[in-house]
Amino acid sequence: MKDDDSNLPPVHAEPPAEKPARTASRWRRWTVEIAIFVVIFFAIQAWMARDVPAGPAPDFATIAADGSSLSLADWRAAHSGKAVGVYFWADWCPICTAQQGTIDGVQADYPVLTVAMQSGDAAAVAGVLAERELDWTTAIDADGRIAQMYGLRGVPAFVIVGPAGEIRSVSLGYTTGWGLRARLWWAGLSS
Repeated sequence: MKDDDSNLPPVHAEPPAEKPARTASRWRRWTVEIAIFVVIFFAIQAWMARDVPAGPAPDFATIAADGSSLSLADWRAAHSGKAVGVYFWADWCPICTAQQGTIDGVQADYPVLTVAMQSGDAAAVAGVLAERELDWTTAIDADGRIAQMYGLRGVPAFVIVGPAGEIRSVSLGYTTGWGLRARLWWAGLSS
């Protein structure tokens, strides 16, 4: 028995002209998928920040990594009239390590106070800062009490405090430098 190829279309035949409809459908699907991702992302951020207090940023007094006394109120007074960042991190957090360069860059443009959460005493944190060559003003939160005051359950977290002392924004997890700068800029404008 011989195969009959007479019913097959020629190999060089063009497919029907459905590409514009297919391309529009693809873009529509991608747009919907991106929108779903953005909604889920912001929903997760809101859920993670559900315990962060609204209004005035909780003041705290503690020891700095250099051994001196440090309070948020005094530190903010040194940067009067400016939006400031309070960056919570830990020496054991790999995402915090990945974010170090971002924080250094933001700190060049805006005041940023860092808080070492559950990373040891002042000497231990000073050692980590020296080892990583970080020139940060760092508050020691050895027992997690300061993070708890802010309703934070993990690190990294970046809290934006407006010029009047109110919490303006909270970012949890890795955050881009341009995103942090934009939030600091906005908090400074809308005071």
